Amino acid sequence: MRLAIGLVGLGLLAACDTGTEERNAVASTRTVQRPYQALPPGTIARGAAARQAALEPPGPEPTPQLLARGEERFRVFCSPCHGIGGRGDGRVVSRGFAPPPSYREERLRGLSPEQIVQVITHGKGRMFPYADRVLPEERWAIAHHVKRLQGLEENP
Repeated sequence: MRLAIGLVGLGLLAACDTGTEERNAVASTRTVQRPYQALPPGTIARGAAARQAALEPPGPEPTPQLLARGEERFRVFCSPCHGIGGRGDGRVVSRGFAPPPSYREERLRGLSPEQIVQVITHGKGRMFPYADRVLPEERWAIAHHVKRLQGLEENP
């Protein structure tokens, strides 16, 4: 009986270690630690071509659905700094941050949707890039919403 319990105990202990890796290459969490290997030249991450294609001009046509999505995404990502109307009067400005420029300034009125998408993607000035937060198709939607804001009459 003791022999049977002992063999079962040894079997359970043996099951704890797979024995497939050297012990010094395995961390305490049982994750295999392998040295870094550089990617081969010309390697492209999965989905990178599709993301890049989605950013190519001229972008999607500004449909009512796209503009609605752009307004919704603008409120989430842009309005904290730029304000709901794009005047540079967002919530963070009232808390001491420097105001961003108004979308109604002449130099910003001249921007094309493609240029606005590039600013959203790469950032500019104090604005940091939003490429990791905003999907390419949503960047186009935001850009078209900004162009729509620029077309509105300035309210006194």
